[in-house]
Amino acid sequence: MKTDHTNVEPDSETCLPVNAAIKDAPANDPNDPRVMAAVRHFRIVVRSIQAHSAWVERQCGLSAAQLWALWEVARAPGMNVSEIARRLSIKPATASNLLDKVENKGLLERARSGPDQRVVKLFVTDAGNELLRTAPLPAQGALLDGLTRMAEDELEGLRGGLEALVEILRIKDEGSALSPMPPGKS
Repeated sequence: MKTDHTNVEPDSETCLPVNAAIKDAPANDPNDPRVMAAVRHFRIVVRSIQAHSAWVERQCGLSAAQLWALWEVARAPGMNVSEIARRLSIKPATASNLLDKVENKGLLERARSGPDQRVVKLFVTDAGNELLRTAPLPAQGALLDGLTRMAEDELEGLRGGLEALVEILRIKDEGSALSPMPPGKS
């Protein structure tokens, strides 16, 4: 029995044959110096973030994301995991796992409150406060720090350009928008 594939849409994991991609021919030559410069700049950004994270971990024993979470709790004692997730732009489950590691190092504690004891609030311990006094900056990480230092028009141009790039990508993991960058190797 022959299967009719005429109305089958390729899924995001399907590789298209070369001739199928002609209709989506690139607007820019891959050898265009601007394209190559953008590739180099992406590599520099990613490696800078990884290097910063590795440096933070060598300095204080926490990943950059863990340090940022601890810093956020110190700024607003009593916040919950959902608020940390929002501030770090990560999933609540990822935030919970990240906070478990910080808590296991004795730098953070969770306290239940409210009549039903289901509300869990976060607090920095004395050891956590001591670490924060000597921790490297920027606590929120190199990428966020760099983005906040850009001129408004540059930031808007970057946002628009990255949005267009994400839209063009054939295979994309949009869930990765809520995942921290992996630390680099030193």
